[in-house]
Amino acid sequence: MKVLSNIALSMLDLVSVREGGTVADALAIALRTAQHAESLGFTRYWLAEHHNMAGIASSATAVLVGYVAGGTQRIRVGSGGVMLPNHAPLVVAEAFGTLAELYPGRIDLGLGRAPGTDQATMRALRRDRTESADDFPQDVAELQRLLAPAQPGQRLIAMPGAGTNVPIWLLGSSLFSAQLAAERGLPYAFASHFAPGLLLQALDLYRGRFRPSATLAKPYVTIGVPLIAAPTDAEAEYLASSTYQRVLGILTGARRGLEPPVENFMAQRHPQERAAISDFLAAAVIGGPDTVHAGLSALAQATDADEFMLVCDVYDPALRLRSLDIAAAARAA
Repeated sequence: MKVLSNIALSMLDLVSVREGGTVADALAIALRTAQHAESLGFTRYWLAEHHNMAGIASSATAVLVGYVAGGTQRIRVGSGGVMLPNHAPLVVAEAFGTLAELYPGRIDLGLGRAPGTDQATMRALRRDRTESADDFPQDVAELQRLLAPAQPGQRLIAMPGAGTNVPIWLLGSSLFSAQLAAERGLPYAFASHFAPGLLLQALDLYRGRFRPSATLAKPYVTIGVPLIAAPTDAEAEYLASSTYQRVLGILTGARRGLEPPVENFMAQRHPQERAAISDFLAAAVIGGPDTVHAGLSALAQATDADEFMLVCDVYDPALRLRSLDIAAAARAA
């Protein structure tokens, strides 16, 4: 089992628009957060693709990857992920191939199997092209071919893209992508930051069926970890109420921007609401330094993950950076 100090730290950003703030504010906060994560030695900074969702400004994922990569120097930047049913593989290969040429050795391409939006928006994204999650394996294979060196006689070539070998990750919250990542010998990221129920089963499946590839000699796992840290457990729980409000909005279909924290938010909720929020955030680590160290260590022991992908939605941007400081200190302790 890995000890916490041997686990890489990274971050996934939904680019939440704060209540009272603007999209431009959210984009600037994302860049500042990435720069801070880089200063702490984080391995990568990923942006999530979502469409037609109030309070989420990460729809143009490739554009944001370029924005963050251009404002940082060393940290890897990528998608967590591009929702492949929404896009033609050639377009994705060209976009990320361009990014790889601009920022060589720093770009990741995480791929999701779900559309990450509603059916009407998915149809608007792809127009009259019929696409479903069932096409995911062949789309992944096509992307792999487009990003690999062009072969003699190959008619369809991504330009830019061919020969960049942008690292492809498969993302998922079920067993499907775990099995596909194992079969293809690709790194795997489990979305335990919002769907932790199948985490251990998916990791066991991935590791048990993994086939070494030219890309990866042995399994590599990152897991999503909601994190809210503060000097005390009480303050962390208070700050986490912004995340609780966001989760409740997701569960009830009443999405809004990221809202300010509220005292005793969970105590004011119906027991069924509290249980639903707790299930959604079952992998969360919320607390002061000792609690964060204990929580991250417990996740390390339970999952043997190679990397933690932190999701840190704190309303005050400065206190969000402080959360990352505490997580980095816990890892180093």
